[in-house]
Amino acid sequence: MVRSSQLLHPARTPAAVRPAATVLLLRNGADGVEVLMTRRSMTASFAPGAYVFPGGGIDAADALAHGQSTRRATQSDLHLTQAIAAIRESFEELGILLARRADGTHLGTADIASLDRKTPFNAQCTAQGLTLSGAEVFVLAHWITDRDLPRRFDVPFLVARMPEGQEPVADESEQFEPVWVRPADALARHAAGDFFIIFPTIRTLERLQAYPSVQAVLDACAVNDEPLFTSCPRAGLMNGHESRHMEHEPPFGELALVSPGGQIVHELAWQTERPVPLLKNVQRLTAPNPGFMTGPGTNSYLVGDPVSGHIAIDPGPDIPEHIERLWHAAGGDIRAIVCTHSHPDHSPGAARLQSMCANNPPVLGLPSAPTARENSRFTPERALADGERLVLQGQGDATHTLQAVHTPGHAANHLCLLLEEDGLLFSGDHILNGSTTVIDPPDGHMGAYLESLDKLDRLCEAHGVDFILPAHGYVLGDLRQTPDNPSAPEHGGARAAIAHLKAHRLAREAKVARAMQALPEGTMDDWVKLAYDDVPERLWPVAKRSLLAHVERIQSLGGFNL
Repeated sequence: MVRSSQLLHPARTPAAVRPAATVLLLRNGADGVEVLMTRRSMTASFAPGAYVFPGGGIDAADALAHGQSTRRATQSDLHLTQAIAAIRESFEELGILLARRADGTHLGTADIASLDRKTPFNAQCTAQGLTLSGAEVFVLAHWITDRDLPRRFDVPFLVARMPEGQEPVADESEQFEPVWVRPADALARHAAGDFFIIFPTIRTLERLQAYPSVQAVLDACAVNDEPLFTSCPRAGLMNGHESRHMEHEPPFGELALVSPGGQIVHELAWQTERPVPLLKNVQRLTAPNPGFMTGPGTNSYLVGDPVSGHIAIDPGPDIPEHIERLWHAAGGDIRAIVCTHSHPDHSPGAARLQSMCANNPPVLGLPSAPTARENSRFTPERALADGERLVLQGQGDATHTLQAVHTPGHAANHLCLLLEEDGLLFSGDHILNGSTTVIDPPDGHMGAYLESLDKLDRLCEAHGVDFILPAHGYVLGDLRQTPDNPSAPEHGGARAAIAHLKAHRLAREAKVARAMQALPEGTMDDWVKLAYDDVPERLWPVAKRSLLAHVERIQSLGGFNL
């Protein structure tokens, strides 16, 4: 867990969340699924002027109305209460009534017009002999309002089929201009600037547009009777403009590390001219070597402070201006230079950086194995032992301890570094953000790679690691699950990232095995078409490197019957 003393932006308690419910009323249109949306009042306290789905706060009476509603066997008390709240809000805001008479029919628009939207809802339904259609309302998603906002809600996005014979009539107080719209059209109009929708609505519509029919949506929600996804987004800046991100999106972990309290202060646009502070004792400087294999560039890290001096991790390629910026970011005080592995985008800058330092800091790491390619030769001044600790002593009792962890797989001499006091894992190329690393035999080895993932998982569990800092891409991970962070993975973001990566690798290996089984006399070119059919063909030449690593592991396990 990151020390509070190292946070750039003090942790703070976000505003308390209020329970609410929102419902997407759906119908099948001529060109696919359509959803009912309505414009909020320009004076509304939350999202004024935005087009939204009907909904609002959950009342105490909603939980008392279970006996007036139908219910699925798998529907929890909470989800039934939320469904009843959504039914009530749809009636109050748009005059849509998800309830049935004793004969199973719905009220028509004219019948609903005779009801009073401002008097107690449950009593009116009872008087009309209506049973609420709670069993026909399903949970699509679960959103928790972003931590930076002063008004926050814990709200399910529910879905239900629009009753036949009813037309929406806005209350002209909270909601205006009801409109039926295809999700894709709503998103296009928003992009054009004439249909304002907020972030959770955007992401929900993006998911919804994948379904061909209303029944397909309801069937997907009915499988487990739980939200298809849960999110409490985080926000930063992209070229100075607000940019929000869900948990699965690359910038999310970095925002959680830098601004755990939700402050919108961190610039996410990639830059090479200046260091990016992540904590008081961690800076990242990205080398100007973007490309197909390096993404935005190689991340060089500085760990330490002005009192302790710094350890430089992965000085990167020998680009003079990058090395000079790295030296300046450390104030010229670099105590050691560590290379995670010998590849040419990681280690060549070490010699130049060392020559710039008056104290001639040692270049540390692991020497290249004989299997390394000619352009990946590297010999450190001293080899780091597995588990060896490098300690920087700061002011008072503040220390910064990096533990070396040998993690072969991507390269035979690969190592990761654990910043013990803050629970940060510098993963080199073993774990990347936004892509999977290439395993290129003979120096790369899939079996060793998977074993190293297991080793890192045990390390993260033992040290409470929440964040992974890769050599390419944003920080990975999240804070641990708390009442203020309910969407975080149960075991912490670092372990969740490792588990996801391992599952992805094993799933790919299973596809490789099936390809080998289908074409036992096939070649690598034959197998890559089947095993990487979800990858653009232009990437197959690179994919064949990892394909070979999978083939070698499959053969070492005794064949392709996985």
